[in-house]
Parts: sequence; C-alpha cells; structure tokens
Amino acid sequence: MYFDARAAKLMKPGGHLVIEGCPGLRLVCTVAHKTWTYRYKAIADGRMKQVAIGRWPAMPVQTAAAQWQVLRDQRAAGADPSLTRKTERQAMRAAPGLGVMTVRRVVDDFSERLPETRQAAGALAAQRQLERLLQEEPGLAAQDAVAVTRADAFRLLEARRNVPTTTAKLRGLLASAWDRALDAGDLPTDTPNWWRLVLRGGLKSKGKTLGGKHIGRQRRVLAPAEIAALLDWSVNMHEVGRDALVLYLWTCTRGVEIFGMRPEQLHEEVGGILWWQIPKMQTKNARHEDAVDLRVPLFGRALEVVKRRLSEVGKSGWLFEGEGGEQYRQTFFSTYVYNLQPYSTKVTGRQGGGLVLPVTHWSPHNLRRTARTALASLGCPNEVGEAIVGHMPDDMVATYNAYSYDAERHKWLAKLAAYMEGLGSGLPARPKRVPGGGGRSDAGRDSP
Repeated sequence: MYFDARAAKLMKPGGHLVIEGCPGLRLVCTVAHKTWTYRYKAIADGRMKQVAIGRWPAMPVQTAAAQWQVLRDQRAAGADPSLTRKTERQAMRAAPGLGVMTVRRVVDDFSERLPETRQAAGALAAQRQLERLLQEEPGLAAQDAVAVTRADAFRLLEARRNVPTTTAKLRGLLASAWDRALDAGDLPTDTPNWWRLVLRGGLKSKGKTLGGKHIGRQRRVLAPAEIAALLDWSVNMHEVGRDALVLYLWTCTRGVEIFGMRPEQLHEEVGGILWWQIPKMQTKNARHEDAVDLRVPLFGRALEVVKRRLSEVGKSGWLFEGEGGEQYRQTFFSTYVYNLQPYSTKVTGRQGGGLVLPVTHWSPHNLRRTARTALASLGCPNEVGEAIVGHMPDDMVATYNAYSYDAERHKWLAKLAAYMEGLGSGLPARPKRVPGGGGRSDAGRDSP
C-alpha cells in the first residue's frame, strides 16, 4: 500500500487518488473536503457504486484501508455495501428510543472526538458551546437530525446574530458534526447539511465595544513613541506584567507560548546563545502535520527576564507561576492589562481612578503585532519575519522549503532587541518582586 500525502494536499476539486494495493479505495476531492471512498461494481446488476468511508486527514490511510477491507469482504460475500448501509440506517430510524439519530446523538458523537483534532482548551470550549446549545434548545436536541430543515437552522442562528463571532463558530461546529455523521453513515447521504448553507458570510464581527463605545474592528499597532512610554511606565506594573510586556515585544511570540515556558524548553547553544524551543503542540500550528517546534533566540531584556525566572522557578516547573503553584495564564494577563485601561470599570468605579496606562486601547496580542511591524520597519524580509512569528507558509512553499531560518532569527531578533532597548529606559535590570504578584488574585490588580 502506497499513499502520497503531498499529492493529496495538492489535489484539486474534482480529482481523486487511487491507493496502490487497495483496489477500489480512493481519495476524492471536492471543494470543501477530501473523502475516502470505496468504489466497486455491484454483483447484482453490474452498476458502479461507491460508499463514503471517512475524511482525510482526520482519518489516516491505515484506518481507511482497514474500513475498505471490511466493505470489500462484504462484497466478496455477495452483499452490496451501499445497500447494506442504507438498510442499517433505515432500521435505526425505524427503531424506537436510541435507534433514532437525534440532533443530540449527532452532536455528542462529534463532541466526543473533538480532543483528537484540537488542543485541550479549544476542544473543551467547543464542547461547552455545543452542550449549552442543546440545553437551550431541548426541542431541537430531541429532533431527528434528518428532519432538521433549512428554516430550523436559520431560526437558531438568526436568534443569535447579536454575537456574530460566537454564532459563526457555533455554525461551523454544527456543520462539522453533520459532516461527520454523513461520513460515518449515521445519516443518509442525501441529508442536506443546512448549517453550511444558511447565513453563509452573514455572521461577520462588528468589532469591539469599549466603555460602551463601539470602536469597530481595529488592527492596533503601537507607534515608537507609545512603545517608549509604555516601557518607561512599566515600572508601575507588577513583575509578571513587566516581564510579559518585554517578552511580547522582544520575541514576537504569543501569550500562550510565553506563559507556557518551562526550563526544558531552554538550551544554550553555539556561541553561548540561549534558545527557547517552543514545542509544536504548544503553538497555534499544532494541527498542521508539517509544523515544527518554534525556535526563538533570546537577547537583551528578554534574556534577562528568562534567566531570572529560570533561577527562581518553583516546583510546578512553570517560569510564570501563580500564587497557588499553578500556571499563570494568558487570560490573567489580558484581564490585568484591561483593568489598567481608563475605560475599565475597575478604574472608572474607583475614587481617584488609580493607576492608568499612558498608552490605551491595546491588548496583549497587539504587542505581538507591534513587534512584527517593527521587524518590517527594520528591513527584515517578509519570509524571515513570518518564520519568526511562527506563521505557516502556504502549502507549495512548505512542500519544497524546509529551511529553519535559525541564522536569520538570530540576526533579526538581535536587531529587534537593540531597537526596543533604544526606545525607553523602562524595566530595571532586577525589578522588585511584588508579594503575590504572579498569582491569579493579582490578575486584575493595578498597583505595585
């Protein structure tokens, strides 16, 4: 058996691949998916038929081959796999109780498999969103999935249009649940997947609302003067805030990567440079088969921050540790930053206001965008900048270019560090530790 994964990735809609050594097993490409099918000649009338097995790459070729063998054995025994599957579905729909493929069963079957294709936090969030829907819509949950109409799908999504981004995610989850049920043969092949058709392109984000004022969609990048002001003011932040601010601006990494830093990810390599090697599964590229670990050389204040935290790491092993020994999370830092903004209720509701950031209307992720923009302004080539931030190249480039860009990462992150150092005095070499400053209870504190 031979399967060319590269050819499968490059396959265009309408095309198909046959699998050597598995007669009748093929990978069929449509506009939306690539699906394993068993194509065969019916013994009864000689007509060509096919049965869907599963979707690639969620179903690897080895699993597809095993399913193909089962169907092939059915045909060899004189049965028609397509007719057998149809009969089984009809029997399920006709049987009382558990025999009906309800919306809840379709959703639950899909939800159980989410951890196989998503990181733990993302899978849990999706499972909670789906379960909340089933609890809010008990009538829909008990309904036969085959009987769900286009109007049913429209009504459900339209009622949630006021939160377009969340509803768009829900729409995608339900569409994927129906796709899986169709692939598995739990629903008749002619069952329409209305979730992919209803409100298509009609659930776009309207942007943020801050302090009761709608500000729309923004791609906020801090100007050099704003970076300087923020660095100078950072002495007012607690230690986690100061350190995170530096790592965002000096490394271009994501918050989940920064707060997931552990000693085993840090290695001193040739030339005495300390490299931070972020595991692939901790990055946003974990779902990509060809993704690799993200390597980040550390310079200047970023190096100072990491070395200091490395020398003080607790029993938990996290460089950013909370008061209770748990991992300090990205959401804690986002909340902390928000509560230093002048439009935060913690500031507006406090007599005298308290500490307020000198640079407003930004989130932690804007720091990453700011650092990436600074690289471009320094003359960093685009492909190097994208490698530094850990963005995946397109399929064709990834297929033929396996270069690591380590030398370029070293060169341009050193330049970025020098640029940031020149913008403000900011963080002292050894900031005073704030009691409890790294824990959850400090996530919204706005005084040192």
